[in-house]
Amino acid sequence: MKCPNCGHEEDKVIDSRPSEEGYAIRRRRECLNCKERFTTYENIERKPIVVVKRDQSRQNFDKAKLLNRLMIACAKRPVPITMLENVVNAIELDFHKQHLREVTSREIGDKVLEHLIDIDYVAYVRFASVYKDFDDMDTFIKEIHLIKEKQKKQEI
Repeated sequence: MKCPNCGHEEDKVIDSRPSEEGYAIRRRRECLNCKERFTTYENIERKPIVVVKRDQSRQNFDKAKLLNRLMIACAKRPVPITMLENVVNAIELDFHKQHLREVTSREIGDKVLEHLIDIDYVAYVRFASVYKDFDDMDTFIKEIHLIKEKQKKQEI
């Protein structure tokens, strides 16, 4: 493994632990030349997941794109980035566990909403407004009432 700082090819592993529910290994390394510390991940090579969009076009599932959309929904909200990364990883892992090679953008959106409603209500409404294409205030109000009902059920 080349050091990202100096390019030296020899390092030592300082720490190694499972990551992504055991489907990856996180390794903390130290360069033997410049003593820079860096992290690497060893992942199982999986078959790519293809996303079928509303217009029936297809593209590869992009974790970075999904994370970016979640970050937009959670802008100025007290939601740690690691929590959003965990959501993206959980969604991808769920599709792999189901052995799905193709998923619709609707399936991805539904999974995101399942996670966001338990994380942050404001982020949920933000994401839902784009995903479900809200076109008037009544739609927002209906969605907020659904959240309030869920909140009441959780309090009982």
